[in-house]
Amino acid sequence: MTESPAEQPVVLLVEDDGLLLMEASDTLADAGFTVLEATHADKALKVLENRDDVEVLMTDVDMPQGSMDGFALARLVAHRWPAIPVLVVSGMGTPGPHDMPDGARFIPKPYEPSTLVRTLRAFVRRAA
Repeated sequence: MTESPAEQPVVLLVEDDGLLLMEASDTLADAGFTVLEATHADKALKVLENRDDVEVLMTDVDMPQGSMDGFALARLVAHRWPAIPVLVVSGMGTPGPHDMPDGARFIPKPYEPSTLVRTLRAFVRRAA
């Protein structure tokens, strides 16, 4: 069964590194996702406040711009938008016991594009 454009899951991708943002965005778009991009947490929050179709949040941890890192963004999204599953990615080590909200997933960088797609598809199926 192929998805029509109206049925493409919407993922909000938060990544401050332009090359990684482009690569992840292309990978997800090729896999059938509609990708919204933000370069830091504050921009991501504006997207979430202005759209009601975001189905998954994928965020990097270390983002020098903006008012918070990806862990803080993940916790805030889990609190304010509990229906949106959260995927956190980072090349800076693994999360501590209180970094991630309940139900969030973590993938270390560098990640395989297939792992990224598989994880986000599982999130969308679980939320449906």
